[in-house]
Amino acid sequence: MSDQNVHKAGFTSSGITKGSLASSIMSQEAKASGGGVHSGGPTATLQKMGAEGSTHSAGFTSSGIAPESQASEMMSEEAKSNKGKTPRGGTTSTAQSISMGGKGGRS
Repeated sequence: MSDQNVHKAGFTSSGITKGSLASSIMSQEAKASGGGVHSGGPTATLQKMGAEGSTHSAGFTSSGIAPESQASEMMSEEAKSNKGKTPRGGTTSTAQSISMGGKGGRS
């Protein structure tokens, strides 16, 4: 289910779907970073997973982040660089939210 949700959000093997949640996330990320989308950020991470259909196998599941997975490692690294927290709108929270069918941590 999580891979389907990522595709529905607009992260597909053909690229980011125009007018989708994915395009909105990409636009917000680019504006926040001065015009670019960085490797390892929410857009790049979700696009790679959407293209490969690997969201679930990376550990972003409909039940939450799987222990000892790529997702849990990502969450740990993000928390280390953010005073022990995974920020709302960050890579981990966005990927997990979308994999569960949410709106990617946006209000």
